[in-house]
Amino acid sequence: MKVLVATEKPFAPVAIEGIREVIEGAGHELQLLEKYSSRSQLLDAVATADALIIRSDKVDDEVLDAAKQLKIVVRAGAGYDNVDLTAASAHGVCVENTPGQNSNAVAELVFGMAVMAVRNMLDGTSGSELRGKRLGIHAFGQVGRNVARIAKGFEMQVSALDPYCPDQAMADAGVAPIHDIKELYSQNKFVSLHIPATPETRASVGYDLITLLPKGGVLINTARKEVIDEEGLAKALRERTDIKYVADVKPDCADALKAEFGSRVLFTPKKMGAQTAEANINAGIAAARQIVEFFATGAAPFRVNK
Repeated sequence: MKVLVATEKPFAPVAIEGIREVIEGAGHELQLLEKYSSRSQLLDAVATADALIIRSDKVDDEVLDAAKQLKIVVRAGAGYDNVDLTAASAHGVCVENTPGQNSNAVAELVFGMAVMAVRNMLDGTSGSELRGKRLGIHAFGQVGRNVARIAKGFEMQVSALDPYCPDQAMADAGVAPIHDIKELYSQNKFVSLHIPATPETRASVGYDLITLLPKGGVLINTARKEVIDEEGLAKALRERTDIKYVADVKPDCADALKAEFGSRVLFTPKKMGAQTAEANINAGIAAARQIVEFFATGAAPFRVNK
């Protein structure tokens, strides 16, 4: 089988070495398409691929039409909104992600950004500490659980809302379950977003929720920019001059927000939550192992389409 690694933003060389060892060690062929500059390059390369490993690269109907032999796509990372799941299912292609591989990296960034926020973006003025403060986690998946673990080290009081996670799982992690979204925002000075971008969650966090934050509240977004109602965010920041917004996902209106609110907002230049050497290696090698297992046994434990 031919396994294509197609990455506009390439894996680290050591990750590629690990992927190659897994793929070729199982008797498959590895093909690399790194730093490609045109859509046509991807379409040409995928034409003879049986499996595809991607990062943030888009896989849509056009790609799937070109990939006549394709059987499986693995997104090296947790999020998979760059893959058209409906189109993949229609083409008979299995889509998997690699949950958990990037989780610690993203969670650590949450606290890097939180410290920046409470220390006034390190502008030389007196700030505050995280110790003893209340943190609400909006979605208690792999990243949320790592956020809770690290928060305990800061001696923060942690609660979480996730209708898909049993209360007992939160309690076992020392986290207080919350079932009312308004309560999550009103009771926690810090709220960390980890919800996926779905039709139900897009633009779901806006003025009404953000203005519930206690005085000095900080909203941290390492999820997806689409979950934020940007007009509502701007209105909330305008009316509540004590609130800050820090994000690993640069909003469409980033320049306007920065111009109006200055150091009360912080955005990374690109999505960087998973941009660590360790996460890069872990996700790539996990993707390769999942493909080998799929071809060997048909197992797809992290399948995200029907």
